[in-house]
Amino acid sequence: MSTGTHAHQDAHQHSHANGGADAPLRALAAALGITTVIFVAEVVGGLLSGSMALLADAMHMLSDAAGLIIALIAVLTGRRAASRRATYGYRRVEVLAALANAATVMGISVVIVVEAVRRLRAPAEIATGPMMAVAVIGLVANAVSAWLLAAHRGQSVNVQGAFLHVVVDMLGSVAVIAAGAVIHFTGFAAADVIASLLIAALVVPRAWQLLRQSAAVLLEQVPEGFDVEAVEPALRAVPGVADVHDIHLWSLDGLSVLATAHLVLDEAHCGDAAGAADQARVLDRAQAALLQLGITHSTIQLERPEHEDHESIC
Repeated sequence: MSTGTHAHQDAHQHSHANGGADAPLRALAAALGITTVIFVAEVVGGLLSGSMALLADAMHMLSDAAGLIIALIAVLTGRRAASRRATYGYRRVEVLAALANAATVMGISVVIVVEAVRRLRAPAEIATGPMMAVAVIGLVANAVSAWLLAAHRGQSVNVQGAFLHVVVDMLGSVAVIAAGAVIHFTGFAAADVIASLLIAALVVPRAWQLLRQSAAVLLEQVPEGFDVEAVEPALRAVPGVADVHDIHLWSLDGLSVLATAHLVLDEAHCGDAAGAADQARVLDRAQAALLQLGITHSTIQLERPEHEDHESIC
């Protein structure tokens, strides 16, 4: 005989009835609006001025706009309850958006690098006035976004991540302004290409990391940094457990870890003298052991020793 049990502790339960709970959402929405405006302005300014650095920074802004969208999705989907058709909720929407964002930014970055190399051979004339004006606007707007997000950094990891994105955006704007100044005062047109390559160097590693993390979640892999090797010993150490098998660990969002496991009871806990209360205590202890490792959602099956011969272990 086997016993299947499910435990879930929602780490995101909180009230949204007051304005304080909505403050991070408003900050993210405001930052997204500002970032979108900067992106459009930099694309237009880059095309009009001929600045590759400005276009590269626009792609940087596109990456961060998508990052802010993902953060907003995370906040909103965290409020949406699971349903009969979506029993785990909609956290994977965030992962899919992140994957699409990373792939798009990687592709655009490659195009920018290729065009930058081409311009090293055939420099193009650059209108430094519009280039620097748009970059200054971007710098000021990013500073406003950083100020909006800074007050809520401690309330959400998504807000913290968005804040760091905006800070890097500010550095990109500074690079464009510096390149424009160098071109204006020295005529060294390659400064624009150098700035665009520096910005691409900031964007590509972050996009690649996001691509890898998103793919790992979709492949049902364990989030990086989680100590996988600690799970089985922790379960075997639970009083009443004779054996452990069929352990699976994965994540829905790349942050929280979910687990399933089959625990084989010892003779004292599965014999005729053992009652449901004894088995319940084993289950409680097993879930407590997983909780100490950071696993807040676990499904554990309790089994008699003879049951293991009648199941397919994956």
